[in-house]
This record gives sequence, structure tokens and C-alpha cells, in this order.
Amino acid sequence: MEIKVTFPGGDKVNAEINGRIIPTDQPDENGGGSTAPSPFDYFLSSLGTCAGIYVLSFCQHRQIATEGLALTQRMEFSTTDDGKKKLVKVAIEISLPPGFPDKYRNAIVKTAELCSVKKVIMDPPEFEITAI
Repeated sequence: MEIKVTFPGGDKVNAEINGRIIPTDQPDENGGGSTAPSPFDYFLSSLGTCAGIYVLSFCQHRQIATEGLALTQRMEFSTTDDGKKKLVKVAIEISLPPGFPDKYRNAIVKTAELCSVKKVIMDPPEFEITAI
């Protein structure tokens, strides 16, 4: 798999994946134009959306109505001794739709925990950066 990263101007950085462009920008307060989410916002969003597709699929496969189904993701940060923010906790709350069968409550939580983005964070890959 390959992702091509380009720089269209200002603080914008785009990622091209399979012919689709994912635009990023920095917030106004960081000198950007706030025209798109920042790369870190996409990273955080990938956790909730990954868990979300597992949860959605769980309901669809069991023909459980998804109207009212939602996930809320909350992040907790701390400040390190050198003053930098550090992500210390990601909590995802699944709001179940009306009439959701109680017998599936634990199973849907376990399904959300199957998220591949979470699994990569829990067992991180090796990183290699080179310049040519």
C-alpha cells in the first residue's frame, strides 16, 4: 500500500490514497486556514470511525435497526513535564438505538474493540523515515 503526500500551499498537506484526496490543514491558531481537519484530528477520528464500522456491521448483520445508533469519542490529555500535551485516554461510548436487544450489549462492545486502528496502536509498527 502506498500513500502519496503533497503540499498544495499554505499549511495544507494532502494524502492521496487509491485516487482519493484527503485534505488536511492546520487550525487558525496554529497558522493554518482551518479549511480541513488537521492530521491529528484525522488520526483521532480514525479510532471512532473504525469502531463505528464494526458496530454498524454488527447491527446490520443481525438486522437490528441503526436509527439512533451513535458513538461518542472523548479524549483525555495530560501535560508532560516539558509542557507538551499527551493523549492519555480515548473513551468511546456507544449509544444504542431504541429497542436494541439487551442480550447483545456486551457483544457490541467487544465488536467495537476489534477496531484495526486500535489494534495497530496497541501493537505499534516499526517506523522508518528516509530522505532521498
